[in-house]
Amino acid sequence: MSDLLSQIKAARDFLRPFLKTVPKAGIILGSGLGNLASEIEDRQEIPYGQIPHFPPSTVEGHSGTLILGTLGGQYVIAMAGRYHYYEGYTMQQVTFPVRVMKALGVETLVISNAAGGMNPAFSVGDLMIITDHINLQPEHPLHGKNIPELGPRFPDMSEAYSQQLVKTAQAIADRHHIFVHKGVYVGVQGPTFETRAEYRYMHIIGGDAVGMSTVPEVIVAVHGGMKVFAMSVITDVGIVPEGQENKVSHEEVLAAAKAAEPKLTTIIRELIQQI
Repeated sequence: MSDLLSQIKAARDFLRPFLKTVPKAGIILGSGLGNLASEIEDRQEIPYGQIPHFPPSTVEGHSGTLILGTLGGQYVIAMAGRYHYYEGYTMQQVTFPVRVMKALGVETLVISNAAGGMNPAFSVGDLMIITDHINLQPEHPLHGKNIPELGPRFPDMSEAYSQQLVKTAQAIADRHHIFVHKGVYVGVQGPTFETRAEYRYMHIIGGDAVGMSTVPEVIVAVHGGMKVFAMSVITDVGIVPEGQENKVSHEEVLAAAKAAEPKLTTIIRELIQQI
């Protein structure tokens, strides 16, 4: 058995006694979006440090806790805090929790993130349903020898984000009069925020929003045969008129994410209810 399979099994076997049933969905909560976890009822919280092969989360706004409980009437497993490549973790470590979720029986992965907007129609606080992505991260999470037990050598990424879940989320947003964009997410390494030229470049190649996460987890989820839904909160706008300041700080990102969180929570809660 490979080291990765052994590690997945160790984490799975540690977590199984905590489960009340097979989780209907896995959730990854992004920067400033951890309060969605408060919506989870009858929850158990397990610090990452207690779970075999889960490294600690090091970023402000990411609490580093695995939560088991009920959301929208469905039993879920949620990550309050995620791992990033820029923290110094390998892509295997970044995506390891997704592998463990799959091993526990999760078939649907729901992801949120904070992102910089590049589409001129976007404003701070807007929500964007991700319909596709562009991977500009320097390391691929499937690099190396493929493990057939985890997925195929060449997974099809033509529908990385479930069109069915996108339609369902759009219908939920419409019903609650929540305006949402749809667009393409560009995944970059970080940890620097983008230069003006980089924002323009990524918009030219087809991106609507940019962030430092999500893409590795989505790739690994698709590799494992999971359905994926992802949504971004636009926490800053990178393309502004010449001469206008567009400086951004992590504190501003967290504040914008927190302000938009109630709308995102409504959509995700009802989406999971309908899975």
